[in-house]
Amino acid sequence: MMVPADDRFGFGPPPLGEEMESLPLTDGPLGRFDPLLHPLHSDSPSSSPSSPTSSFPDPPSYAEAVFLPAEDSSNGVPSASPRRRSGGDSDYLNITVSDPQKESEPTVSLVPGAGTFISYLITTNTSASDLSGSPQEFSVRRRFRDVVVLADRLAESYRGFVIPPRPDKSVVESQVMHKHEFVEQRRSALENYLLKLAAHPVIGKSDELKIFLQASGKFPLPATTDMASRVLDGAVRLPKQLFGAGEAGSGYVAAPQDVVQPAKGGRDLLRMFKELKQSMANDWGGAKLSLVEEDKAFLTRKERVLELEQQLATASQQAEALVKAQQDMSETTGELGLAFFKLGKFETEEAVYDSQRMRVADFKQVATAAVKASRMYRESNTLTVKHLDKLHEYYGLMLAVRQAFSDRSNALVTLQTILADLSSLHAREEKVEAASSKIFGGDKTRIRKLEEYKETIRITEDAKSIAVKEYERIKENNRSELDRLDKERHEDFLSMIKGFVINQTGYAEKLAGIWSQVAGETSRYASRRK
Repeated sequence: MMVPADDRFGFGPPPLGEEMESLPLTDGPLGRFDPLLHPLHSDSPSSSPSSPTSSFPDPPSYAEAVFLPAEDSSNGVPSASPRRRSGGDSDYLNITVSDPQKESEPTVSLVPGAGTFISYLITTNTSASDLSGSPQEFSVRRRFRDVVVLADRLAESYRGFVIPPRPDKSVVESQVMHKHEFVEQRRSALENYLLKLAAHPVIGKSDELKIFLQASGKFPLPATTDMASRVLDGAVRLPKQLFGAGEAGSGYVAAPQDVVQPAKGGRDLLRMFKELKQSMANDWGGAKLSLVEEDKAFLTRKERVLELEQQLATASQQAEALVKAQQDMSETTGELGLAFFKLGKFETEEAVYDSQRMRVADFKQVATAAVKASRMYRESNTLTVKHLDKLHEYYGLMLAVRQAFSDRSNALVTLQTILADLSSLHAREEKVEAASSKIFGGDKTRIRKLEEYKETIRITEDAKSIAVKEYERIKENNRSELDRLDKERHEDFLSMIKGFVINQTGYAEKLAGIWSQVAGETSRYASRRK
């Protein structure tokens, strides 16, 4: 037979009938006996309770109780944090970004705050030693614009590598840069970005990063030309390219030194249009391609990476939901503890029976346990965020992986376009040569045209050789980067899962211990009526 819930916890209704009539009404010990705690039965003698609690202190506030110092990890709760890859081959021991300062510069802009910027002190400890044998330390001041220049230079020089993405530039930066929260977020993001660059096996040894971290004074590398200026320059060159005025004689082809960079920069509009045409031909399959991506292993790994991106997106959302649930649990148990503290205070002030005063001590135990549990949930949630942050980090890195793949596809399109130009030039050369051979003694105009075609073919062959080398270099960079990411991802995820499980298990055991102790101390409320 099921016992009513109120009876199971000792809060059933008072006895009725003869049991109510037999209750003593004096002020003696039996008169203070609480029928709500121990209902009277005709077959069991009553016993007087122990001496009641005479006073009960005011409960602490919820905030004071929750934010007490955390217990030592020696009590059974692990204090491990996620492992940071040290980068054993890196030349940099540590990089810190600190001391943000607001500075001004001359400007003609009418936008408020456009002439001000924040500079940061970047301190770098290197593995190289000075004359005294101590690690060298460099301190420089850089602004966010310098970081943008560094990122652009790295993207140009290290195509095919998975370069950690730089922090985004806010469109309302001039309006919010004076706020402490924005400055601190920017400082932390820059520090993490530089640490990731330094940990990269190739980028960490680059001259660009070395100059950025060690060159005193203003950042010496000039900024790249903005998109509007490049497009304007390309528009000026376009008529000469279309009409063959001095570019390459018969028909324009890209200069050999330009093919190592993608055409989407805007400086060479004709090349950009030709490569766009080639891309459309590739997508629509309207023409037979002389060169296609034949690396089946790479295509398979690329598909797996794209699947991983979807899995990381889902896992990141689930991690956020878990953190939110643990945060809600922390707040709920904290409010529960505060409610029991208030209830205990009320019972102390309004108590009539000694048993009510006894329950006040039990309320205090439950309240203290709830507040401890709330604090445990907060501590556990903090470590959960640190461990599962790897999911967000790798999900953000997928943008850089896509850019590395894009470098490869752009290099392939450039090479395909050059091969198509070569095929067209050879066909024109053969046509002019055949027409010239029909005339005795040759046609001077056709002979000159033939020489121009040969010169154009020679330049295009040089561009082809450079484009082939660039494409092969990017392919090798992609391969090495995928190998590196696979290895690091395995290590990072294994460390993340291990730390997360240890954290959850340790705090679950602590929480179980807290509530088990409360259950044992208040077990008399669970006794059933016989």
